[in-house]
Amino acid sequence: MDPKTTHPDTIAAQALGWIDEQTRAVTPPIHVSSTYLRDPDNQYRSGRIYARADNPAFDQAEAVINALEGGQQALLFASGMAAATAVFQALAPGDHVLAPKVMYWSLRNWLMSFATQWGLQVELIDMSDPAVVQAAVRPGQTKLVWIETPANPLWTVTDIAATARIAHAAGALLAVDSTVATPLLTQPLLLGADVVMHAATKYLNGHSDLIAGVLVVREGAADSDHWQRVRKVRAQLGGTLGSFESWLLLRGMRTLHLRVRAACASAQRIAEHFHGHARVLEVMYPGLPHCQGHEVAKLQMTGGFGGMLSIRVKAGEAAAIAVAANTRLWKRATSLGGTESLIEHRASVEGAGTPAPTDLLRLSVGIEDATDLIQDLEQALAAA
Repeated sequence: MDPKTTHPDTIAAQALGWIDEQTRAVTPPIHVSSTYLRDPDNQYRSGRIYARADNPAFDQAEAVINALEGGQQALLFASGMAAATAVFQALAPGDHVLAPKVMYWSLRNWLMSFATQWGLQVELIDMSDPAVVQAAVRPGQTKLVWIETPANPLWTVTDIAATARIAHAAGALLAVDSTVATPLLTQPLLLGADVVMHAATKYLNGHSDLIAGVLVVREGAADSDHWQRVRKVRAQLGGTLGSFESWLLLRGMRTLHLRVRAACASAQRIAEHFHGHARVLEVMYPGLPHCQGHEVAKLQMTGGFGGMLSIRVKAGEAAAIAVAANTRLWKRATSLGGTESLIEHRASVEGAGTPAPTDLLRLSVGIEDATDLIQDLEQALAAA
């Protein structure tokens, strides 16, 4: 199967058409060995030494994600956080990095604590405005620009191509957290990014039954100094995925296109339904024409605007918490991208300093019937 000429739906469904040559199995075995035999002349011609970095269980999942993103090489990690932090750990103390004010909260906390203590100069800015990025970047000093689009939990949109031009002109790399967009809606590497990250726990796996992360590097950059350091971070710090989890991830990706398509369609319906609702102050979703970044999203997202949205409850924080408590189908839980729909009062999770208004509820739309989900929110809003 040629990934350059094959539709992404087919790549995902057939996992690149892989067949085990020995058994003719259409799904890969689970490799559990932690170590590999050295040749009699003391060489490792298999290319595998130790499973922390050389596990054959990674091969097919990495190949599928790399094909979907149009990259040169993918690396699996034990979590999205392990993948994201490896990009920063491959830098040097004193390097200047730009990151968005609105972003995944755990990574923001890590950047403003561990990363700064280690010596990185971290500056948080409004990444959705190219003029702000242009003013903040330091030519020759900024080594990395990190963006997340759409950005959790306000779903702000950043222009990837414009930001790539700014970053590269200053001599910096551009890395994109594209977890919410998935490779089916946006391909950041083809828009100029150097590295793309996914919390594979979310949409790539899609079944709320594993923790995983992945990085993909653009064509021609797998031999770069930064990417080689990323590889060393994974191998030496040990943030690698288990064999069974790798197998589960590949299994989950076979239905990626079906799940993402269903979630996008339902999220659009839900956003349109509650826009202007008597009990809703605001709906935040890139698919609504009035929302920030809609025009940019139309250019860099194909096939939908994602399965994530947020609503602000007009009656305030207590009412928002009550709405979450009153839902019957929406599950009150952290995470996103699974088959089941989740609802969360995000400010309670993030605590002090969160950009999330206290009346905001974050919604991860699953693959249930959209009418059922709308009716459940309607009764929860009425009862709050």
